[in-house]
Amino acid sequence: MALRNLGRNKRRTILSGLSVAIAMMAVMFMNGFVNGLMDNLVRNALKNDLGHINVTTEEYRAKEKFMPVTDYIRDADKVASTIESMPGLKGKVTLVEERIRFGVLLSSGPKTKQAICIAGDPEKEKSLLMLDRNVRDGAYLSAPGDALIGAGVAKDLGLKVGDTLRVVTQRADYGLGFKKFRVSGIFLTNVNSLDGSLFQVSLADARDLLGMDGGASQIIVMLNNHKLSQKDAPLVAADLRKAGFAGLSVQPWQDGGGVVSLLPLVDVIYNWIYVIVAFLGAFVIANVMMMVILERKKEIGMLKAMGMPRREILYLFLLEGSMLGAIGSAVGVALGYALDLLFSVVGIDFSSAMASFSWPLDNTIYAAADPLAALALFALGVVVAAIIAFLPSRSAARMDPIEAIRSA
Repeated sequence: MALRNLGRNKRRTILSGLSVAIAMMAVMFMNGFVNGLMDNLVRNALKNDLGHINVTTEEYRAKEKFMPVTDYIRDADKVASTIESMPGLKGKVTLVEERIRFGVLLSSGPKTKQAICIAGDPEKEKSLLMLDRNVRDGAYLSAPGDALIGAGVAKDLGLKVGDTLRVVTQRADYGLGFKKFRVSGIFLTNVNSLDGSLFQVSLADARDLLGMDGGASQIIVMLNNHKLSQKDAPLVAADLRKAGFAGLSVQPWQDGGGVVSLLPLVDVIYNWIYVIVAFLGAFVIANVMMMVILERKKEIGMLKAMGMPRREILYLFLLEGSMLGAIGSAVGVALGYALDLLFSVVGIDFSSAMASFSWPLDNTIYAAADPLAALALFALGVVVAAIIAFLPSRSAARMDPIEAIRSA
């Protein structure tokens, strides 16, 4: 009967359903875009430091502000391979990177300067540090013994591409390490903390300089969904212990502290925005149901006079409003999910909008097409429609049959 009633005024039903559909399409697409945006923000905030999951030694974790080279993962290659082959992370991991961060003294001969070195696999670091995008002179790391330095470092030391850079630092065995590098490229980000104090070399060169044969100070794990890190970090820790790697500290990015740890709060705020938008879209249902009830006063009175219980009348109109919301939600969520699928492949490139900002970032945002989120938002649309339709339906159920027939 409720389904048949929806067809009594097709134009009004279509317009009402369209209103709900547009609202739910907006909610669905916004959900996918915001999740993609959040994943991009978290990734850009963590790619130079912790990663989504950070693995290091317990000793290094306690002193990581000082970047100690003596407390490192001895079998970093084996640990990284173990993480990559973990069954619980299958399909979730996008990158596992061994990295060493350490302080050095740079010299060009007559001039010296303190700096920080970040060493890793040059190919993997193209998607993490992304300094290859900011090379203004020369080329990115391509051969053993190459070093990529910031424009500020090059200026302070009077270096240019092809010059020799001398590096002095403490070794992992507490000795003094010395190595010469060829300046292969100079990067410019217009960020003083990078241009003036950072240089990059390959992991193999850093190990040779520091005496870390097969070691690394930390292992960075990047996931395809930043929300999985708190769930997967304990699994990584447990699997590493089973594999015989003792004394390791496994930390999700949420436990790293700082401003980035507040980002989950943004997710909560957006979830409430979705609910508000869904209510705004569904309010048209309340208006439609009120009009329906006023038009059918005589019908309601006759049904009650014939013995239909108040509860069944409530259910009838509540079901009618809920079905209207369900149809609109299904269409809207399907369209929104289709848009999310499209932009999860195509992406939205904000490079032109970020042209004045030179920090090496991934400026392309890919929407997250999550079928579970689509089901959840469909359920949200139906529930909101039922809530909105309850008061008009309750009003119809409480009508006095004689007054309803007389006033019709």
